[in-house]
Amino acid sequence: QVQLVESGGGLAQPGGSLTLSCAATGNVVKIDDWGWYRQAPGLQRELVASVASDDSTHYIASVKGRFTISRDNAKNTVYLQMSSLKPEDTGVYHCHGMVVTTTSWGHGISYWGQGTHVAVSS
Repeated sequence: QVQLVESGGGLAQPGGSLTLSCAATGNVVKIDDWGWYRQAPGLQRELVASVASDDSTHYIASVKGRFTISRDNAKNTVYLQMSSLKPEDTGVYHCHGMVVTTTSWGHGISYWGQGTHVAVSS
């Protein structure tokens, strides 16, 4: 059984910072790729940032230069450092991992975290 557990959301003022964490627990061998998705009210879920197994990263244009995604393979954890926050960054942030487990024969299986709320408001 694998779970992705997020933490670090909350309320921030415009221009402020928050750091999100997501840890994979259970029968995890490794995480191939990680992603952070955001779902704003009334909008579809979108990929905000991702980090691959080779540490290559991808960001949507609206967060480039403000958000940083990083991973700690020893802890099976991914982080999203968010700075210069804007009201449009408000939403529920979900982490996603392609998780190789003890029973997946080397194949990554898609798992989602439960989501953590981020609200940016003065």
